[in-house]
Amino acid sequence: MSASPTAVASSIRTSALGPVARAAGRSGRHPNISFEFFPPKTAEMEESLWAAVRRLAPLNPAFVSVTYGAGGSTRERTHRTVRRLIEETSLKPAAHLTCVSASRAEVDEVIRDYWQSGVRHIVALRGDPPGGVGGAYAPHPDGYANATELTAAIRRMGDFEVSVGCYPEGHPEGDLNRDIDVLKAKVDAGATRAISQFFFDIDAYLRFLDRVRAAGITIPIVPGIMPVTNFKGLVKMSEAVGTSVPAWLASLFEGLDSDPDTRRLIACSVAAEICAKLEAEGYNDFHFYTLNRADLTYALCRVVGVHETGNT
Repeated sequence: MSASPTAVASSIRTSALGPVARAAGRSGRHPNISFEFFPPKTAEMEESLWAAVRRLAPLNPAFVSVTYGAGGSTRERTHRTVRRLIEETSLKPAAHLTCVSASRAEVDEVIRDYWQSGVRHIVALRGDPPGGVGGAYAPHPDGYANATELTAAIRRMGDFEVSVGCYPEGHPEGDLNRDIDVLKAKVDAGATRAISQFFFDIDAYLRFLDRVRAAGITIPIVPGIMPVTNFKGLVKMSEAVGTSVPAWLASLFEGLDSDPDTRRLIACSVAAEICAKLEAEGYNDFHFYTLNRADLTYALCRVVGVHETGNT
């Protein structure tokens, strides 16, 4: 995706309309969608989260994931959010779990708590070092060393569905060959789905999928889609997780720091283009990183042909 900003903008305008036309002509076929939320820190963030949940729930996602801070730093907030999803909605929560700064006994306790709460889907992740992304990772001396060991433990303790992460452009701490070996190990340990880090280079994602399938990995690989309106924040996030930010995307946001409405339109159009191109390649599952905001995600779902239950 090395086209000029003008060409890209033209492509976005065209492709963003494509899914709408296809959706109108579908007969009962809709993409499989899922959403990610994070547990709120304040009362204001709490209200924002539940407003997003109320807005997106009628779209009937396959599941909604709830993130979990390094070392269990959001453990109680994550549990509270998951419990409320179970008690007050018909959504199926997928609770994130990491093994950073926790013993096996502590992690096992969390797994049992999830099962007793009615959770049947866990997103198993190694997690970032306690000092944040970029720091040196060291396993807890009595803990699970990585997501592979964590996945195996979850599967031993209950009949959970286990999703794991994958990095289409390579994990920041490794390389693509090693990443595929690690993903295969997680599948051998019992992983049932992989959710990708967000990306903008569709060709890199498709090449990654070719290599994954060639390695004999057959579980669903769900693309992670993030509509982003804050370009500076996106650059910071991308550097931390190893996602490349193409020059054409930077050009689209150039000079728009004080124009949030246009940034939102661009964010939705770029994400819609990614979904449209993936659909054209035959992919029908999308995991949306909502950032606890419903507006862009709701619009994207409408664009790709997902309507509220009862209004399809």
